[in-house]
Amino acid sequence: MRVKAAAKINLALDVTGKLPNGYHTLESVFQTVGLYDEVSVELAGEGISLTCEVPESFAESDEIPCDERNIAYKTAKKFFEENGIDSGCRIHIKKGIPSQAGMGGGSTDAAAVIYCLSKLTGKSFSAPEKIGADVPFFLTGGTAYVEGIGEKITPIADFSGKILVIAKGKEGVSTIEAYGAADALENPVHPDVQGLVKAISDNSDEVYSCIGNLFEDAIHLDEVADIKAKMAENGALAACMTGSGSAVFGIFDTSEKAADCADKLKACGYFAQTCETVSKAFEILV
Repeated sequence: MRVKAAAKINLALDVTGKLPNGYHTLESVFQTVGLYDEVSVELAGEGISLTCEVPESFAESDEIPCDERNIAYKTAKKFFEENGIDSGCRIHIKKGIPSQAGMGGGSTDAAAVIYCLSKLTGKSFSAPEKIGADVPFFLTGGTAYVEGIGEKITPIADFSGKILVIAKGKEGVSTIEAYGAADALENPVHPDVQGLVKAISDNSDEVYSCIGNLFEDAIHLDEVADIKAKMAENGALAACMTGSGSAVFGIFDTSEKAADCADKLKACGYFAQTCETVSKAFEILV
């Protein structure tokens, strides 16, 4: 099987606590977007092999492991172990989602492996959250209110079809760094996640004033501030960093404004791409 696996953005993201095991609890609105990795999975006689195609610009900011360290490889291994399957598989990943961007590129690859192996073998996988906190969301996609460590997922009103620009500089942020910085905030400004859920449900323009991310206050990346400013100058209805960074999304009311903004960001040396919010995590190619 070969599928397109969607990235996600956090329309709002707040950190609400820290568990004894070190994990943080959060409150967020997740949204799948039309920026994709392509993941191919083929059953093989034995063993797991993994190959990757990674654009040079992505590899510059963060080396993506293409061996047993990759989350897709680990997922296949656990899938076979849980189901007592002796055969192996060949996995190929063509990256279209920037790494260290807060867009769940690794988690969506893992979810795609679970999805493909389930279809190919007729078996299921019991605990995708043990692979990664965002993995359960990527098995469904769309628009969702998310709590806990990412495992409590409640679908909400559809927010697909919105026009976006996704942009990222060279700076990357590790999740550990980001949460450490969030823990150190003395007077954090919490985004209105519940207000956002209601505004999406009401199809209200209040959506744009409720978009926010606690990690922006924690991390303070110059490139993020510059990209947001340029998006605002070029007509974005809202612009915000996603996840723990460092990609930024801007929402636009026309494709022309979005394309013009993306071109200007590219001219400044940033990765920039137009896309839309989408209602599902996977598109089957083969």
